[in-house]
Amino acid sequence: MADQLSDIVESSEVERLATGFVFTEGPLWHPDGYLLFVDIRRSLIFRLVPGGEPEVMRENSGGSNGLTFDLQGRLIMCEGDNRRITRMRSDGAVTPVAERWEGKRLSRPNDVVGLSDGSLYFTNPGARLDPSDREIDFDGVHRIAPDGGVTAVITDFEYPNGLAFSPDESTLYVANTREAMHIKAFDVHADGSVANGRVFADMSSDEPDGVPDGMKVDVEGRVYCTGPGGCWVFDASGGRIGIIRLPEIPANCAWGGAGNRTMFFAARTSVYSMIMTTPGTSIPTAD
Repeated sequence: MADQLSDIVESSEVERLATGFVFTEGPLWHPDGYLLFVDIRRSLIFRLVPGGEPEVMRENSGGSNGLTFDLQGRLIMCEGDNRRITRMRSDGAVTPVAERWEGKRLSRPNDVVGLSDGSLYFTNPGARLDPSDREIDFDGVHRIAPDGGVTAVITDFEYPNGLAFSPDESTLYVANTREAMHIKAFDVHADGSVANGRVFADMSSDEPDGVPDGMKVDVEGRVYCTGPGGCWVFDASGGRIGIIRLPEIPANCAWGGAGNRTMFFAARTSVYSMIMTTPGTSIPTAD
């Protein structure tokens, strides 16, 4: 492991928690002490208590990908195949949160993150849809307001994928998963809109595998983004600190565990974990 990561990564080695999947994604730590993640190719959502065996929590999940919680702790899911954002109630019932924008069907919601005001932001790339099935003619980021209204906040992105907020929620980071491999940063306004898009970090690489994808932030503002060769770590100004290497290329990551210092990685056929020295930012909850 690169020396510049020694002040960030506490683990001496990565721990593999489970394996045997097709393509893992969407890791999410539940405060009750277990990890949720998806096997996206099989449209399954798993529940894993560290040290135990993974159990299927939801079948036929509509190609679920990114996961988060709303302020009430209910599971929010990006259902790419079903082209919608859904919520799971405490009784297990799944209900739509967003299916359309301005009357047009969503493309393929990919990842989702929430703000402390209860709004949700999700990426909505359409490149994998047949052109005849696309109703929204741009790849962008949408916002679901607390009242359920859906707006488009970014309408000119190449391929928006993972997204995350800075600790003070003043900046939205969005990963681009195509030839222009980078993270862009946007200022977040009081009304929920975003502006001033600029390249925060360049992730161009000669690494043979991996693209900018899932992203998380720690309480000191460092940005962790899965990408070519592993999980890239940047300081709050966009300077690259190093790449965390894993046995498999990760697609997404999530904070959890004791003190919110464990980083969980969804990496191809497996799920891994490493302990960091600095806690991650927490998912907002209602007071």
